[in-house]
Amino acid sequence: MINPLKGSETAVFRLRSLYESKGYLHFKMSKFEEYDIYAENKDFLAGENIITFTDTDGRLMALKPDVTISIIRNFRDSDGVTEKLYYNENVYRSALGSHEIKELMQSGLECIGDIDTYNTCEVISMAAMSLGSFERECVLDISHMGIISGVIDSLNVSDFVKKELIRCVGAKNTHEIRELLGDKADCLISLLNLDPDPDKAVAALEGLAGSRSLSAGILESIGELKSILDVLKNEEFYKNLRIDFSVVQDITYYNGIVFQGFINGIPEKILTGGRYDLLMRRMGKKGGAIGFGINIDLLERVLDKPDEFDADIAVIYHDGDDPGALVRLSERLCRQGLRVAMIRKPSERAKYRHVVHFGGEGYSDVR
Repeated sequence: MINPLKGSETAVFRLRSLYESKGYLHFKMSKFEEYDIYAENKDFLAGENIITFTDTDGRLMALKPDVTISIIRNFRDSDGVTEKLYYNENVYRSALGSHEIKELMQSGLECIGDIDTYNTCEVISMAAMSLGSFERECVLDISHMGIISGVIDSLNVSDFVKKELIRCVGAKNTHEIRELLGDKADCLISLLNLDPDPDKAVAALEGLAGSRSLSAGILESIGELKSILDVLKNEEFYKNLRIDFSVVQDITYYNGIVFQGFINGIPEKILTGGRYDLLMRRMGKKGGAIGFGINIDLLERVLDKPDEFDADIAVIYHDGDDPGALVRLSERLCRQGLRVAMIRKPSERAKYRHVVHFGGEGYSDVR
């Protein structure tokens, strides 16, 4: 039967409808950008090679490996103004040590400018609702880089050890954290062992704040996380939220709420996002920013079920058959919801559910 859209294509339309319902504007960009804007922020691209070429004017260009950096580049600071943009773009990546170039479809949104608690709650809501639109069991894991980095900063360790600790936190490797920190590891490990239930996690964080001498920055971050969860508590998707402090991002770019999304059937994250004011500063912008991206290519694994056949019926016609009758038969079968291939000879590359021979206004010899 005719299926006009694949599951992942339907998902993209749902996402677009969701984002536009909240006033997000469509951001469209070229396949190519000047190499410099990516070269200056290579670490943000998380271990991906940038694919470059020289254009006819001699400029070094790059196949875009990311959308967020381009959105920031085009943003103009304006006091009190918040820009809300969504995108659906192909990005081009090559893993370090690999010569294979991959074209990946990404959808997502960015909220940039004067960011307040409402904006943060809205973006988290949109992330949770995006996952819910795929009609599968889903979870959104939430963390706060202000808490993680605040605890690590309080340990007075070298930058190298800080990066190692972030890596260990992301892997939930408490054994190596203990090796790196010894007796000073307790606070960091306690964050990783929190109950994932948001209400219980917040209660535990408040208990931690009361029992330890924490910096003002950590206390402020705990307060922000609690305020956000209080706002979201009555939303339908709240049951799909989990607190997980192993969700971390690069501390040179991210400074607040961070999150990752998962759906049943895919063993890896399909959604990644967070607050990245520090990236804005590195690119010379004053405002704040929060957003997320969704890997549509991963969605195809579970939402796009390939049909065993390329056409429901193949009609073989011959020299001398009436072209008008062939057109009428093809249209009649299509109106019945069938995928029809009118052919002179079956292709070795195609698979047909039924193969028939044309005869007058109809067909015969079904097999």
